Amino acid sequence: MSLQSEELELYLEQHSSQEPPLLSYLRREAQVHLLQPRMLSGHLQGRFLKMLVSLLQPKNILELGTYTAYATLCLAEGLAANSSARVHTIECNDEMEDFIRQSLSQSPLSQRITLHIGKVEEILPSLLRETTFDLVYIDADKRQYSLYYDLLIDQLPSGALIIADNTLWDGKVLQTPTPKDAQTQGIVSFNTYIASDERVEVVLLPLRDGLTLIRKR
Repeated sequence: MSLQSEELELYLEQHSSQEPPLLSYLRREAQVHLLQPRMLSGHLQGRFLKMLVSLLQPKNILELGTYTAYATLCLAEGLAANSSARVHTIECNDEMEDFIRQSLSQSPLSQRITLHIGKVEEILPSLLRETTFDLVYIDADKRQYSLYYDLLIDQLPSGALIIADNTLWDGKVLQTPTPKDAQTQGIVSFNTYIASDERVEVVLLPLRDGLTLIRKR
């Protein structure tokens, strides 16, 4: 999803670094085979994620919501070749597992990626006990963003960065969500919650469907 016009989106992509051929192929595969290909992070956001990782060089990366593994590969792409850092990614939809593993199998970066299939809230506690993460990318169930944040924030080191996707939610955050629109309610509640949380610094960027950078103090 994107709040930008198609013309502006194209201009931004043309004037940014080009995505690797595998990621371009993966976008096309999503368009052909998946019901909601717009959920994929896409060219511009993918290059942004890769650059952030290149700049920050985190010890380990955690991704909540793998979907096609497009963003997963972008995150792994930014890691230094000589580092031991890994990307751990959690996907709750087991029907996506074959697509994800096929995507990862085509990249040498797969050696630095660990896929977990299951509910975030069930996998996350033990994973946080075993591994220190200083960069987290959240792109999972919008209804659970605040829950994910609560599970994460006290377990992350000072200076850790959380990146939350879809935080403008197709512009619906500017409207009063209907009682049945749990996903918009979840995003609105999350945005309000983190904006007033003194444990973090927050910047909400109007990139595609909204991308929030949350730095733990």
